[in-house]
Amino acid sequence: MDRIDKIKAMLVENPVDNFLQHALALEYIKLGNDEAAQSLFTGLLNREPGYIGSYYHLAKLLERNDQTEEAMKIYEKGMEEAKKAGDNHAFGELRGAYEELTF
Repeated sequence: MDRIDKIKAMLVENPVDNFLQHALALEYIKLGNDEAAQSLFTGLLNREPGYIGSYYHLAKLLERNDQTEEAMKIYEKGMEEAKKAGDNHAFGELRGAYEELTF
């Protein structure tokens, strides 16, 4: 059983597990299935906006797919959520990626 199958099997028992959905999205990115990854990240962040780690990966995915404006919005939302959570490390990573994109 490969990693994707294992994660999917665990999601059957707990379909809204944020960690598992994030992990599955990362596995889809590795396979080049950006559409599935984007869907998972978007659903996760709509349900749990405080799951800060997903903002960076979703925005990078959007950048790769020439959706710069949408990526910028995701970085901005991620920075907002990181500030709320007091997560300075995540805020710095998101801000750095955002600034790289805008300059």
